[in-house]
Amino acid sequence: MSQDPAGSLVVAVLTYKRPEDLALAIPRLQEQLEGVGGEASVLVVDNDPAGSARAAVEAFASPRVRYVHEPRPGIAAARNRALAESAADSVLVFIDDDEVPTENWLRTLVSLHSSTGAAAVVGPVVSEYARTPERWIQEGRFFDRRRLKTGTRLTVAATNNLLLDLPQIRAFGLSFDERFGLSGGSDTLFTRKLVRLGGVMLWCDEAAVIDRVPVSRLTREWVLRRALRSGNSAARVSLELAENAAEKVLVRGRHLVSGAVRVAGGSARLLAGTVTGSMSLRARGLRTIARGTGMASGAFGYVYSEYKRK
Repeated sequence: MSQDPAGSLVVAVLTYKRPEDLALAIPRLQEQLEGVGGEASVLVVDNDPAGSARAAVEAFASPRVRYVHEPRPGIAAARNRALAESAADSVLVFIDDDEVPTENWLRTLVSLHSSTGAAAVVGPVVSEYARTPERWIQEGRFFDRRRLKTGTRLTVAATNNLLLDLPQIRAFGLSFDERFGLSGGSDTLFTRKLVRLGGVMLWCDEAAVIDRVPVSRLTREWVLRRALRSGNSAARVSLELAENAAEKVLVRGRHLVSGAVRVAGGSARLLAGTVTGSMSLRARGLRTIARGTGMASGAFGYVYSEYKRK
């Protein structure tokens, strides 16, 4: 296993029409590079066909900040471009363009990777809101995310705070499935495959990033759509991982039943909340219904494309 994380490290920021966010994020990421030593750089992968991030990135005029344009639509294509651009490097760290790292974030990720030789290290994402979410969203716990003990082994992760050991990734022959590029879920499929192939993925609770949630996401419609998409992509990923037709039938049935159970349970919770006046029960009930609907529809092969472009 690779034990030299600082030899050549790349922090990849995938971006789509957020030049203002990049102007805030890049200086913070440059500061993080100083804490890891060795060869380390920031790579901005612009997934806007118009290349809207180029000027914002090139304004820094830094040899340690590089811009590439990936016009093919979908986040999976941008993730694969980051892998391709890091072909000669040993470590790749993904962070979203609307996230800001906490102090010592990168050094902490790298330290755990260096001491364990893990194939991947995952850190927490903490939400910070453009305005206080309405009580319904807070009661529904829509932005709650997991926190685990450092060193906990994982079976799945997103790329919003993810370190990858590139020699191991190449040995496994992994890349992001671009069929999931506009629906989401390519990172779920990637990390589940990584673990299935024998890669070790560890949690690092001290390496947090701050997710700056804009007003446009603080609506009931948006959070329910996200819950539906999450369930839909989870079912589709499980189907993709099925190794034969018989297993696919079992997976399809399991997610159909699980989805139906969630819809029924969520409906009961919603009814109880309506009767008792509990906003928490109503919000959590609708969240469960949305996720269950996504799971059941995914079991039937329906693709909910959250990132579909006009």
